[in-house]
Amino acid sequence: MTARPEARDGDPSAIETGRSAHGSRAWKVLVLVVLVVAGLLLAITRTASHGNELRSSDSGRLSDLVRAAQTDSDSALRERDALADRVAQMQRDVATSDREVADLLAQSDDLTASALLAEQHGTGVVVTLTDAARDTGGNYPADATPDDLVVHQQDVQSALNALWAGGASAIGMQDQRIVGTSAPRCIGNTLLLHGRTYSPPYRLIALGDPTKLLAALDAEPGVRTFRQYVAKYGLGFAVEVRDDLTVPAETDPSPVRFAQPAR
Repeated sequence: MTARPEARDGDPSAIETGRSAHGSRAWKVLVLVVLVVAGLLLAITRTASHGNELRSSDSGRLSDLVRAAQTDSDSALRERDALADRVAQMQRDVATSDREVADLLAQSDDLTASALLAEQHGTGVVVTLTDAARDTGGNYPADATPDDLVVHQQDVQSALNALWAGGASAIGMQDQRIVGTSAPRCIGNTLLLHGRTYSPPYRLIALGDPTKLLAALDAEPGVRTFRQYVAKYGLGFAVEVRDDLTVPAETDPSPVRFAQPAR
């Protein structure tokens, strides 16, 4: 049997053996550090949760977060409206004895009206979109998926686009004014508009020539697609012509940035 030759300085086998031993020691130290850190994290987690599960079945859901945010938003809006009413009343009181203030308030009213942000009244159409209703047995169509049975963001947007294309002079949705910066967004099974959430039915009011508005709705591809789902799955789509409609004022106009005058 041939003996293994002794390792000399510079011998590759000796260098490799040394590296292996060093790597083994480093790996053991690394494992120990990881275990210590993991133990600390578990202890901190238990302390933070008071011994209970951090994730429960009824927490962390998007709908709960939306409702909580909506409550805070509604409270802030009520406070803002109350303060705005106080400021308006103070302005009116001062205007009774100060001609300059009275003139400025009149100019402000004229500008608001010319910008079409004031409350408007007139003839137009009401478009209502709603989710599918269950049948008498409490069931939905057998071949339907959940997405087939609800109004989506694109359905609302298609109707809004059609109404603008039909020459609407003003549009409202639910209790708000629709302006150029309005962007309805789906949040779960609700719709977010200007920081407030709404559930169906979604009611759109458009002022303008009813004939043109109806023709624009018929021509909009997204509306035609939605009507197909109405026929197949029972979603709701109704259009009503009325001559006594009101579109609310824009109460919180968003500032326009980076705008340039038309040339």
